[in-house]
Amino acid sequence: MELSYADLEDGIRKIDLKGRMDLEGANEIDLKFTSLTASQKHFVIVDLSGVEFIATLGIATLVRTAKAARLRSGNLVLLNPRPNVANVLQTTRIDKILNVCWNLEDARAQVRAVPEAHT
Repeated sequence: MELSYADLEDGIRKIDLKGRMDLEGANEIDLKFTSLTASQKHFVIVDLSGVEFIATLGIATLVRTAKAARLRSGNLVLLNPRPNVANVLQTTRIDKILNVCWNLEDARAQVRAVPEAHT
């Protein structure tokens, strides 16, 4: 699993993930992902367009990170998952907990919105 990031001009950190977010992939990025989202950047967009597969451990990583961001008055949104990944997010109802956006403009607006208190 590959991870890269960029700090956007409006104070949002965009993290791009690529590969399989299974047990091995999630373990490969866990420490770096956690450190990138636990910094002073409270608003995080996670681009899933490069994620080919997501397993429960990958979902748990995203939910745990989103909860931590919300505890720091921040937010995390997911961007542009592939159809099979979007289907997993919908089937597991994670899309009811985390906002899923289909373009960067919507993701930027949603990440700044006050998250609902259902996590």
